[in-house]
Amino acid sequence: MSLSPHRRYNPLLDEWVLCSPHRLERPWQGDTTPPATDAALEYDPTCYLCPGNLRANGERNPAYDTTYAFDNDFPALLTSTGPVGTEHALLRAEPATGICRVVCFSPRHDLALARMSPAMIRPIVDTWAREVETIGSRPDIAYVQVFENTGAMMGCSNPHPHCQVWATGHVPMGPARRTDTQHRYFQAHGDDLLGAYLRVEVECGERLVLANDHWVVLVPFWAVWPFETMVVPRRRVPDLPSLTAAERDALADILARLNTRYDNLFQTPFPCSMGWHARPADGHEHPWWRLHAVYAPPLLRSASVRKFLVGYEIAAEPQRDLTAELAAERLRALPEQHYLEPGSP
Repeated sequence: MSLSPHRRYNPLLDEWVLCSPHRLERPWQGDTTPPATDAALEYDPTCYLCPGNLRANGERNPAYDTTYAFDNDFPALLTSTGPVGTEHALLRAEPATGICRVVCFSPRHDLALARMSPAMIRPIVDTWAREVETIGSRPDIAYVQVFENTGAMMGCSNPHPHCQVWATGHVPMGPARRTDTQHRYFQAHGDDLLGAYLRVEVECGERLVLANDHWVVLVPFWAVWPFETMVVPRRRVPDLPSLTAAERDALADILARLNTRYDNLFQTPFPCSMGWHARPADGHEHPWWRLHAVYAPPLLRSASVRKFLVGYEIAAEPQRDLTAELAAERLRALPEQHYLEPGSP
């Protein structure tokens, strides 16, 4: 691809990203953030999420020994809300209801996905699927979003490895846009958009990071974040509950390998936001929907220099310096043995 400034189109979100590869050479005298450090304790008596501890709302966690899911003590959404009124047509508002859940990955305070084996990650995959299926079956829920924020740099409020599940009575803007773009592509081509895109990437190979029999990890052609990746199933499945046992095993394998590579990139616990994208919870098949996850890590040049989405990105459109091809090349070259493991290169 060209190293001159150019724009790339994202067909999933129907938007563009400006690529400026030549800017990688510019000097950096801006903000730096001290590199993250691994949590040292297997159990932290002051942690709200560790087994047996009191949470902020006064409830006590059970002595759980695997993944543990519970209602968020400080939810962004409630199952019922009061009326929302405005006095002008341009001042629109509507009630928003939903459910917010927390999923602790394991009882270990010090084990992020990058330090967990596939066998340890598999219960997390099953918990994600169970949460989506159980909450998504409620008549008052239109969409279930599974996401993870890792590291203080990404606003994570507790270092105990965990993720969140927010279920809403409406389909949020991002999933609504993905539903629309995939539906339009299906109507025009009789094929699912991400399936067609995956075939292009597999044939090209330039932006592939790693793969197994059931999953592919790639840096999207239209990536915004420096080392953004997409996790895509080879078989078209619309959501996490639809995954077979073999696909869940393979997903646990892929997540362990990908997260280890992220940590190895700058030899630091890698801050990141991850989100699963799946069909709406309306009971329809949506044959144009292909499940996928997107990892959006902010680190750009080192463990202490990150990408900021400010200025032009806020005023105009997303912009990146590192090309998707170079990002994929760097991630491909990394070892899959964690840098903290004995004997690591």
